[in-house]
Amino acid sequence: MPVLGTLFGSIPSPSSGEIDLGPLQVHAYGLMLLLGIIAATWVTGRRWTGRWAFWNDPRGDLVFRVAMWGVLAGIVGARLYHVITSWSTVNDDWWEPFAVWEGGLGVWGGIGAGVLVGAWVVHRSGESVYAFMDVVAPGLLLAQAIGRWGNYFNQELFGKPSDLPWALEISPENRPVDYALSPTFHPTFLYESLWCLLGVGVLLLVERRFKLKPPGLFAVYVLWYCVGRFCMELLRIDEAHEFLGLRLNAWVSIVVFVLALLALIWSQRRTPGERKPSAPPPPPEGPKMAIPKGRVR
Repeated sequence: MPVLGTLFGSIPSPSSGEIDLGPLQVHAYGLMLLLGIIAATWVTGRRWTGRWAFWNDPRGDLVFRVAMWGVLAGIVGARLYHVITSWSTVNDDWWEPFAVWEGGLGVWGGIGAGVLVGAWVVHRSGESVYAFMDVVAPGLLLAQAIGRWGNYFNQELFGKPSDLPWALEISPENRPVDYALSPTFHPTFLYESLWCLLGVGVLLLVERRFKLKPPGLFAVYVLWYCVGRFCMELLRIDEAHEFLGLRLNAWVSIVVFVLALLALIWSQRRTPGERKPSAPPPPPEGPKMAIPKGRVR
């Protein structure tokens, strides 16, 4: 286990990104994603229905539908984001853009596509999209905390060289050329995982202490993640496009942070539109009195 490695001055990396289960060979990266999805679905179901066994509640069906369509869209969006923003790291093989088991999933693309499709599913069901966004926010952070461990098994997306007691050992074949002689690096996967776990607690505390209007809690989730992701981008040394001295995803974090802050302000200032009562219908007309035009005899 990585935690035990700290007793010896560094965290050892696994020799392989695959786990042998008898005749089966499981990719650890995909397993971490699956565990994150299960955890997020369970937490969201508990928060939406109020029951841990949310599948026994009629409202739990919506959680399953959002999870199914949101995850499918999220995987496609995450891979497309990676291929578009890191095209130079993608091999020329025709199947490479679909090779999600090798890593290379962009969180921003996954969250964006998953949220959009999930919101569409909620809207079709007649439930409040904003309320569901607040419900799902802690679960998303938990899924990201678990999913980051896939980078550990793949020995990827680590930070700059480090000799800290918790530095991560990287095999020579997985080190960047410029750092071929550096044996240990910042374990950015661990930093981000812990940051996301801490964020789950922060979101639950904010929800309890402050009565935010939906989707205020989701905006706080985005703000929290943007801060952590920006810091991780300052440490990471994997190949990335840069603009004005900052990595592309650092700029994305800044832009999304500003948008989330504006969304938070808007969500707390908005007032639900009140439907104006329609004008009452005119009273029914009674029978009219016939007035004789001639002389009354």
